[in-house]
Order: sequence, then C-alpha cells, then structure tokens
Amino acid sequence: MATIDKSRIKKIKKLYYIDKLSMQDIADDLGVSINAVVYCMRKNALTRRKSNESNSIKFDKQALSFSLKKIKNNKLEMLKVIGVMLYWGEGYKAGKHTVDFANSDEGMVKLFLNFLRNICGVDEKRLRVYLYCYSNQNIPKCVDFWSRITKINKKQFTRPYIRKDYKEGRIGKMPHGMVHIRYSDKKLLEIIKNWIEEYKMKF
Repeated sequence: MATIDKSRIKKIKKLYYIDKLSMQDIADDLGVSINAVVYCMRKNALTRRKSNESNSIKFDKQALSFSLKKIKNNKLEMLKVIGVMLYWGEGYKAGKHTVDFANSDEGMVKLFLNFLRNICGVDEKRLRVYLYCYSNQNIPKCVDFWSRITKINKKQFTRPYIRKDYKEGRIGKMPHGMVHIRYSDKKLLEIIKNWIEEYKMKF
C-alpha cells in the first residue's frame, strides 16, 4: 500500500473538511488507494465524518431534477402563493421524499400542477398520478379524465387504489375519483415546506 507523505496532510484536510470530498474522491485526486487515505487519517488522528453527515453531503451534491423559475411578475408571485397554500392545505407534509398533493377538484389539481410546472420547473417525466376511486366507477374513464385534465400521459399513472365499500347507485362527491399528484424529489419537498413556513411567519 502506497503511503501518503506528511506534506500532503494539509491538502487532505482541505479536501475532506472544507471541500467535503469523500475519501475515495481524495484518493483519486492524490493518485493513491482509498486504504492509503484511511490509514493516513487514522495515523494523524483526523476525525472522520459520521455516516449521517456523509449521507447529508451526498444528498446536497445530487443534481436537481427541477429548475426553480424566476418570479418576474405579480401573476407568477400569486401563483407561487396559491401553490404553496394548496400544498399546506392538501399536501402530504409528513413524508420525507415525495411531493404528494391529493384532491378530487379538477380546478385545484390544475392550479397545483401549474405551480409545479411554472414555479418549480419540474421534470414532466417524473410526475406520477395515483388514482383513488370506488369499484362502481368506470376506472378507465376516470383515468382518461384525469390524464386530460392534468396533461400527464396515462403511462405515468400508477396502479389505482379501488375501494369496494360503496353504496349502490351512489358515486358521491368524487364522480371522477380523487388523484394524488406525486413528484419524488426530497429537495423540492423541503423547499415547498420551507416556503410554507416563510408564509406562515410573514402573514
């Protein structure tokens, strides 16, 4: 195993503690094995990161799947406020990884998707729709309806949840079922939740 000269310890400290590189990245940078870096850090009593710190750094370095739009006018600012408030009221906030907005009102669903597309700049291919309906409803027609409303390809609809405990002849207040608009991105979820907190403090 190649050893690392003491003159390079200062560089290792910078790469590890300031630049937040992994030991493998440092090894690649120095042209040595990762074992050499581990040995050097242990020999020189350099404290290693805990696993949760390493995971947090990896998460922060991940490329975004969305591109936040610049708010150029009052209309977009209003759309941002509406989208954030809709999520505060109808979004799943206890989750850790996925934006999940549920509603049966087509107007609300359209508005929230408008927010995701024109404020958050989401990747259309990552959008998912989860349909919740009753077994006495025409499931394919419900899917067709929501695909038309959301402008999301039916291939991006996940397997629907179908309830069987319904009263014969009644569809109730959800003639087309209810949909969950989902976007799996922890960073976007955190941003939206932070916006909620900002508006709560502001108003």
